[in-house]
Formats: sequence, C-alpha cells, structure tokens
Amino acid sequence: MRPSKALVQSRPLIVATGNPGKLCEFGALLSDLPFELHSLGDLRVASPEESGASFLENALLKARHAAAAALAAGFGAASAGLAAIADDSGLEVDALGGAPGIFSARYAGVGADDAANNAKLLSALAGIPLELRRAGYDPYFWLPDLGVTAAQLDPSDKNRLSHRGIAMRALRNQLLAREKLASDEFASERLAHDRPVRP
Repeated sequence: MRPSKALVQSRPLIVATGNPGKLCEFGALLSDLPFELHSLGDLRVASPEESGASFLENALLKARHAAAAALAAGFGAASAGLAAIADDSGLEVDALGGAPGIFSARYAGVGADDAANNAKLLSALAGIPLELRRAGYDPYFWLPDLGVTAAQLDPSDKNRLSHRGIAMRALRNQLLAREKLASDEFASERLAHDRPVRP
C-alpha cells in the first residue's frame, strides 16, 4: 500500500539541475511521492563546475551544491535531512578511447549546444567503421527492437527504457519504502495518541 499524501507531509526535494526537461523527467517518475520538486533554477543558483574525475564524483558534487544552496535559501534545516538528488551521465565511445565521457555536455566547448556536440562527435567518428562506433547522443541511439532512435521515443517510453529512468525507479522504490515506514510510524503514533484512556 502506498503512503497517503494526506498522512505524510510533502517535503522539498531538490533536483540538482537547471534543465527544465530533466526536472520534468524526475517529476514524472516521482509524481506519486510526497515531495515538492525544486530545481537549481527555482533557487536562482547556477550549476557548479563539474570538476570531478568521474560521473559519480560530478553527481555528488552537484547534489551537495544543490543541498547547500537550498539550505541557504531557507528550504529547511540541516537537521531535518533536506534531500537533494543529482545525476551525471554522458557518452563513452570505445572507438574514441571513452570520449567524450564526463565532458559530453561540453564536448564541443563550454556553452556548446546539442547540435555542436553531435557535429563534433560525427567528425571524430569520421573514418571509424560503423560497427566500431556503437554510440551517439539521443538522435544516434538506435533501438533495434523498436525501430527508432532514443530521440524518437515519447517521454513515457524514454523514462521506461533510459538509464535515468531505470535509476529513478530504483530510487523511487527506496523512497516509497521509506515513506511507508514514516506513514506507518505516523499512524502508530496517532493511534496511540487517539486511544482513549481507560480508568
């Protein structure tokens, strides 16, 4: 049984992104949980420099930055355990020695858009046999079972199939279990409080 939103008070959950599309993806995947999602944009805070040496280091850096920014903006007390989530992902092409890797979002340079990053990727792959490429951004991720690229999926199918969707469902299940525990504890406390005292 899912916890009732009426029993468990909604709390802020900071999503360490300024990307409205990513915030929508997270919102859709966590919609039935008692959280109010806020982005770095809502906090009027820029994303931190991704100076980590791995996707994990960058995700931790972003989550910690978002939590600190939220606390500074008055979104809660550190003792209350304000939650912030972040992800970091990218494209690792074996034929390019793992590039662009952690630099995927800025492969064509800081501030580059998807078109520039895709153009640089295709240029870097020029001359490499097709069977060795095995990578690309969404327009280049071919899903043979569906006969489409990842860019052609509707958002619900992308959430179901993508690495982010899979990870968010795992997080969602953990949050549901935690909220059920909190809801059960709340119900037990309320029952004990409301129980009439017998003489």
